[in-house]
Amino acid sequence: MKGALRPGQLIILESTTYPGTTDELVQRILEQTGLRCGTDFFLAFSPEREDPGNKDYGTTTTPKVVGGVDALSGDLAQALYDRIIVRTVRVSSARAAEATKLTENIFRAVNIALVNELKIIYDRMGIDVWEVLDAAATKPFGFMRFNPGPGWGGHCIPLDPFYLSWKAREYGVGPRFIELAGDVNVEMPHYVIGKLQGALNERGKAVKDSRILVVGLAYKKDIDDPRESPAFEIIELLLRLGARVAYHDPHIPVAPRMRSWPDLPPLRSECLDETTLAAQDAVMIVTDHTAVDYDLVLRHASLVVDTRGVYRKADAKVVRA
Repeated sequence: MKGALRPGQLIILESTTYPGTTDELVQRILEQTGLRCGTDFFLAFSPEREDPGNKDYGTTTTPKVVGGVDALSGDLAQALYDRIIVRTVRVSSARAAEATKLTENIFRAVNIALVNELKIIYDRMGIDVWEVLDAAATKPFGFMRFNPGPGWGGHCIPLDPFYLSWKAREYGVGPRFIELAGDVNVEMPHYVIGKLQGALNERGKAVKDSRILVVGLAYKKDIDDPRESPAFEIIELLLRLGARVAYHDPHIPVAPRMRSWPDLPPLRSECLDETTLAAQDAVMIVTDHTAVDYDLVLRHASLVVDTRGVYRKADAKVVRA
């Protein structure tokens, strides 16, 4: 850092992290140069807010939370972002800004877990979770819709909550709610594999040596971002069970090597046509990309495991998972 940091500079950390990172860790490192924060240089935290694929909100149109290590650092950081962002939201400290970003992502993680658990419960009861969510979403207050799926994904939601979980233990707090949400979401790929196994068993087949086509590799629809996608965990579980696995994703032509699944074999996206579909023992919809022809899938696949609620009408070929 010595030689890089110069007097008068403003340093802003945007990476999601636990409360205290900016004023405990970053400030200490920077002050090893002999320069003092708040006098010689200025330090703030302003978390990135990004929603890949969102056409309504981008970098400049999404409000920006800003918090300084000291008041002057906060003033300077706010003045900078005021020039380029539609609205800045000033908070009292860098720690408050760090906690804000974690709270946003923990909120999503917990609600994803809740609706995934409801999916399992309602499935056992013979209740259509999608019908329930459609009905609940008509309430104009007190309800915010989240949809179930095959697990969580992306570079934020599966990781960020546990920054706070780790830090909370320094303060003698056991973050049970956060970790329970993690347990539920981590188990979802196993749940959908279980639904596939049951459906194949009813047709007199085992997963071993079955041809399974995974539709969707990205962690959410209509983007090309595969980071922490549950599709990779599902593919790995299927391969362990001896399945012959292929995938189709119109946005990801070649499956990248992934940090969490380094040993997966190289895969390329298969063409989604009548011949490919008819050759499969099952098609599993993991990511509901708009560009996929789901009518074609239903016409030519012998079994479809739907983890995203693509098919709302009952069909003998479709198993909801």
